Amino acid sequence: MIRLRGAAVDVVIDDSTGAPTIVHWGAPLGDDIDLPTVVAALDRPVVVGAIDVVPPVSVVPEHAGGYSGRPGLAGRRPGGREWAPRFAPERTTMEDGRVVVRAVDPAAGLGLVTEIELDHTLRVRVTLHNDHESRYLLDHLSVTLPLPPQAGELLRFDGRWAREFQAARQLLASGAFTQENRSGRPSQDHVPLLFAGSEGFGEWHGEVWGAHLAWSGNWQLLAEVLPDGRRLVQFGELLHPGEVSLAPGESYSTPWLHATYSATGLTPASWGFHRWLRSRPGHPTRPRPVLVNTWEAVYFDHDLGRLQELATAAAAIGAERYVLDDGWFGSRRDDTSGLGDWEVSPVAHPHGLAPLIDHVRGLGMEFGIWVEPEMVNPDSELYRAHPEWALTDARYQPVMARNQLVLDLAVEGAYNHVRDRLHALLRDHDIAFVKWDMNRHHVHGSGADGAAGTHAQTLAVYRLLDELRALHPAVEIESCSSGGGRVDFAILERTDRVWTSDCNDALERQAIQRGASLLITPELMGAHIGPPRAHTTGRTHSLAFRGVTALFGHLGIEWDFRQLDDWTKQELADLVALHKRFRGLLHSGDAVRFDVPGGGPGGGPGGGPGAGPEAINHAYGVYAADRSEALVAYVQLRTGISLVPPVLRLPGLDPDARYLVREVALPRQPGSMGRTRPAWADGGIVLSGRQLAAHGLQPPSLNPESAALIHLTIHLTGDRTGHLTGDLTGDTGGRT
Repeated sequence: MIRLRGAAVDVVIDDSTGAPTIVHWGAPLGDDIDLPTVVAALDRPVVVGAIDVVPPVSVVPEHAGGYSGRPGLAGRRPGGREWAPRFAPERTTMEDGRVVVRAVDPAAGLGLVTEIELDHTLRVRVTLHNDHESRYLLDHLSVTLPLPPQAGELLRFDGRWAREFQAARQLLASGAFTQENRSGRPSQDHVPLLFAGSEGFGEWHGEVWGAHLAWSGNWQLLAEVLPDGRRLVQFGELLHPGEVSLAPGESYSTPWLHATYSATGLTPASWGFHRWLRSRPGHPTRPRPVLVNTWEAVYFDHDLGRLQELATAAAAIGAERYVLDDGWFGSRRDDTSGLGDWEVSPVAHPHGLAPLIDHVRGLGMEFGIWVEPEMVNPDSELYRAHPEWALTDARYQPVMARNQLVLDLAVEGAYNHVRDRLHALLRDHDIAFVKWDMNRHHVHGSGADGAAGTHAQTLAVYRLLDELRALHPAVEIESCSSGGGRVDFAILERTDRVWTSDCNDALERQAIQRGASLLITPELMGAHIGPPRAHTTGRTHSLAFRGVTALFGHLGIEWDFRQLDDWTKQELADLVALHKRFRGLLHSGDAVRFDVPGGGPGGGPGGGPGAGPEAINHAYGVYAADRSEALVAYVQLRTGISLVPPVLRLPGLDPDARYLVREVALPRQPGSMGRTRPAWADGGIVLSGRQLAAHGLQPPSLNPESAALIHLTIHLTGDRTGHLTGDLTGDTGGRT
């Protein structure tokens, strides 16, 4: 028996079951626990009508051992032999909180190595070795984790383009829930992320178990209640037929499965994911530069004068990075041609990129650029020279998407071509940031040998990113895939930011960013202030609402704001300054979300987890790690049944600390009625952390699609009634 101990979680492992079995993954068990009693207490009887053994739900459950669910391993040798292996443990090693268990099946000629780590998250990976002289055809290898009986409710994430990370709840009472993704990327449709918890769990109550597969290609998940009542979750790469065939001596490793646990709700459970991300060696440490992206400002119209004017206006409002989006290369005057030709267009930029880069750098900003290296337009010099480099089967007419095909980076010539062009681009220009896009699904993605190619393509993308980062370590890279189609921990081991969605509509972004915040930290989440009228939805929103929505991420602006009146330019500059003022807190603290009563669907209370388009309000923010400060947004999404919004309770602060609570000024709010403000908002109020969690704070009455911003700081003066006695001559949160 093996025990791994985290700050608020224990993991107990039985390594006697072939692939090891995680017996307990949850609440701490105490200092003086006798480990064999854990297994003894949970020992299950053999029942009438079943087989004569109780097969373990191991990390890789075995059909040959009597397991009746989906096996963790499926494959065979030529002729169908060795299709149901049964492993026996060979040796276990432990070092620095890491457990490695090797098991073997001599009859099948297979070895199985399971790695288990506990550091911010529980991480599990399995490697299959072919120790036989014949080939082994692998169909499926996954990682299975147990769920306890009280985990009766699931929180999953669905969506589509421009509407990613939509939370949805469902009960897990019996049977199985499964999701499969074949798009060649994690996708917007489903996200490889799942939470399970006690029924009705919320942001700050109930036990919660979460799991995320760190993989940037196809994947599958299963959550199941077995006929004997045991529960489990299973994640793995989805392999196309024949995609992985192990020659003698070869091996295949699953992606890492990251898992987290909390005894006190969904928000603390998400911190395990966040802390792992922040522990990465390459996690950004300097302040995240406020950027201006040219896409929704100019689209494909790369007029140098206009681009320079936009850069001048960007510097004037406080931007620190300027990103030139699609349209700078080859024949790329629209989305029908040029992908693959990564050389500066003499038509769009007759004097090269130097005049624009010099102008941007002269204004004190960094320069960034957009690329889509994994794609090729048939109308391109590259495709005309090498049509065989497309990830297609030449015997069939390829399915087109966005006038482009996938470029097969598993072909060495294609890989070298793209690497060399990107290396030259970064070598020859002063570029600090790359927006790396990937804009279409893999459909019938066959490699040069005619076999399915998504697995090899995913590994080639990792290799390309790793090699370019080694060549250009100072260049930051953003993962973009039609917006938020490639947000996972494996891509984030190689990038510094994700583009959360192509939708800059602030109302849609409220739900998108709330869902994404359960997996990623604010400093990694690209969030932009777009034009007043969103180009993906046609909705119009105030600058205040757009600004507050983008404030809680890595702030950017994607809008042609050159011709704004002086008043609005100043408001935009004030929002940039507001983000910079709180940037240190936002990008280092603990992201928090709150359950707000409001009748939202899907099991979540109002704006809580699972809330959909019927949610009335959202409330979320960031707490400083030492709980000395907090910034909270209260957002009215639509009208509610009550004229006055419900009280907002803020659990998780220091209960014994006294906090000065103030409203933060925002640009003009919309609506002729304005806002009805509670008395505390006029000058602030001092409340203890215990009060804020128990009776809470009355938010202002807001018009739909508007927000209030609340700042809390430790306050050491004040009488017992909360009336202020300290000096309030500083920032009082006064209104503009």
